Amino acid sequence: MKTWKIAAYGTAAIAFAFVTGRVAIAQLAPPTANQGIAVKLIGALNLHGQLTEIGARQLRLRLVTIAPGGVLALHDHKDRPSVEMLVKGNATEYRHNTPKEYKEGDAMIADVDTVHWWKNDGSEPAVLVAADIFNPPKN
Repeated sequence: MKTWKIAAYGTAAIAFAFVTGRVAIAQLAPPTANQGIAVKLIGALNLHGQLTEIGARQLRLRLVTIAPGGVLALHDHKDRPSVEMLVKGNATEYRHNTPKEYKEGDAMIADVDTVHWWKNDGSEPAVLVAADIFNPPKN
């Protein structure tokens, strides 16, 4: 008889929880403070004076890999300022035909006046993370 009462009370508790939506399961509360976080500003570009209008622009983040012996051809940033960081390997940037070597962890900023190209003379791929304000072509 006692077994039946326990079962009946258990069934009633489950029915109550089902009907009221109150389930006695421990819920994980979202954290209210950061723990174990490190933030390092890689580079910032003040957009004032860089763009005349925002239009259909996108904030874009890309992973660009330059193979050993590869080049990223001459291009400008007149319509898409960017902040880039070399996350793997080594690469050389050429601005006004002046080379500047970058190694893992180095960052660069390309404002609207930047015209440059990249070359990887290393034996492993050079990987850049590039964030830019991209203006996609109109179709």
